Amino acid sequence: MFASLARRERVPELMDDPALDPAAHRLALAGLARANRFSRSADILWPSILAQARQSPSKPLRILDVATGSGDVPLALAARAKRAGVRLDLHGCDVSDTAVSAARDAAARAGVAATFFRHDAVADPLPAGFDVATCSLFLHHLSEPDAVTVLRRMGEAARVVLVNDMERSVPGFLLAWVAARVLSRSPVVHFDGPASARSAFTPVEALHLAEAAGLHGATARWRFPCRYLVKWSRR
Repeated sequence: MFASLARRERVPELMDDPALDPAAHRLALAGLARANRFSRSADILWPSILAQARQSPSKPLRILDVATGSGDVPLALAARAKRAGVRLDLHGCDVSDTAVSAARDAAARAGVAATFFRHDAVADPLPAGFDVATCSLFLHHLSEPDAVTVLRRMGEAARVVLVNDMERSVPGFLLAWVAARVLSRSPVVHFDGPASARSAFTPVEALHLAEAAGLHGATARWRFPCRYLVKWSRR
């Protein structure tokens, strides 16, 4: 079974099904948010965001989170920014109306002024004028051509691109299988976790996608646990 991880096997995920029941979708989004906390998605992004914010302390750093899900990552970034005394202007988009609604609800509960809106980043260009474009655990959902398209659009929308995703590896697969069952009671998450591990890119593969998208000079670095961060800055 593990030998198949040597090559990417893109497995369609249940959460990507537009016909998924909204209640089941929200339950899955809650599980994904716990997975993001467990895998330290916000912590992986935060050092780069803090460095950017401190370069222009007189104005808020404009951030666009692509495929934001329930908005848990930008809301976690908001909490870190508050503790650090830096200002963020947070925006998030997702193709799912259910996800956008869940993100707005979460922002209201947290008392965070963030803007969430529906947008299909594969089909349409992203709005421009952002300082940083981020995405977490999204790239592996895409075909290689669509991944290149989204990365290119992120580079057009922002001065800095940060992509945090899982790496395809045996430890990554085992971690995804266990975490999906420990962190969520959602059958969708139970299926999608291991499916994600098979669909994931390696850091080297992700870097090749970034180069194909025109993000020349990008870096891809391994991050604990079984994650990587692609980082690119416009020159």
